Amino acid sequence: MTSPEGLDARMLALARQAREASRRTAELSTREKNAWLLRAAERIEQARERVLSANAEDVRAAEAAGVEKPLLGRLALSDGKWRDMIAGLREVAALSDPVGEIVESRVRPNGLRVGRMRIPLGVILIIYEARPNVTVDAAALCVKAGNAVILRGGSESIRANRALGDELRAAAAETGIPEDAVVVVPTTDRAALEPLLRADRLIDLVIPRGGPGLIRKVSETSRIPVIKHDAGVCHVFIDSTADPKMATEIVLDSKIRQMAVCNGLETLLVHRDAARSVMPTVLKALHEKGVEIRGCAKTREIFTEAREASDDDWAAEYLAPILAVRVVDDLDAAIAHVRRFGSDHTEVIVTGDYANAQAWLRRVSSSTVGVNCSTAFADGQRLGLGAEIGISTSKLHAYGPMGLEGLTTLKFVLEGEGQLRE
Repeated sequence: MTSPEGLDARMLALARQAREASRRTAELSTREKNAWLLRAAERIEQARERVLSANAEDVRAAEAAGVEKPLLGRLALSDGKWRDMIAGLREVAALSDPVGEIVESRVRPNGLRVGRMRIPLGVILIIYEARPNVTVDAAALCVKAGNAVILRGGSESIRANRALGDELRAAAAETGIPEDAVVVVPTTDRAALEPLLRADRLIDLVIPRGGPGLIRKVSETSRIPVIKHDAGVCHVFIDSTADPKMATEIVLDSKIRQMAVCNGLETLLVHRDAARSVMPTVLKALHEKGVEIRGCAKTREIFTEAREASDDDWAAEYLAPILAVRVVDDLDAAIAHVRRFGSDHTEVIVTGDYANAQAWLRRVSSSTVGVNCSTAFADGQRLGLGAEIGISTSKLHAYGPMGLEGLTTLKFVLEGEGQLRE
């Protein structure tokens, strides 16, 4: 058994290796980074049988350990997830390289030109549960943005994470990228997090993705800046002017498409004037798909199959076939509910009223706010970012689906002709 001191030393050694690699990745050309991404896609495709075998072993172990069904859904690399993971590597290669971009430039009265240039953040520690595809998505984005990344997945996905990490590092060796630009923490020991979260001279940013316990632990322990990728208590509000067919299709797609995801619908709000005309059709369609409805008194009066909603239901992230439903008086009441119970993730209004649509966009401050569309569009790939690190619910630096630009910062660059400060 490794002593605590030995474990700390191992983790700090990994962080130093990543720091050293980050100095090289910051200077890589776009061509070099893209060559790695494309070779990584090839290698992972070729290793499909080995990776999926490791993933299947992870799933079996999780089932035997009694892991809940939503987490199992996140853990399994389905055909769709596999395709998206490989496509994500190639899509990131096709994206513009943000490193070195001048995002603004102006000339001061003395002729000094002042600009701001995008540069890498440095070393990024990503802590996540289940979802082995995050290993690939995060590595792709971090390295394309010129960073090194330390990946600390959960114990439930350790076999698939290691297998994917092996292919990413092998592709790096083949294309001239520092192998330690991608570091997969090899141990499942929870104590391994402590030294990493204290290594503020080696690691520049921590991104936790997971449940409330993980987010709280990281936030309380870390000496390093943290960008939270927290719970997704997402809402759809059916306004009084909503088209019934559109409302039904949007709610079904938001809830049914994939339940164990943070952009899935968890609470449906319905304007009182749409409660009898639109809501029964929507709830009947959900009920037929096996979704349990937990409703307020008005909802239960109209849709008798609904169970009584408790106070806890309004802030619940179910990640399961359960939906909380509340009838509200108007737009103001819907916004008040979102502000009180939401998690700053994704909120959508279904409406035919332009003024209400614009009011929703202006007044709701969540990271993704939509009109007449599914909550499922709160996704980096769907928004044109390529793969995503996750969806930030922290308002500083990056907010919402976090792609390449969110993994850079801006420095000032000055160009003069001998100007002096007088």
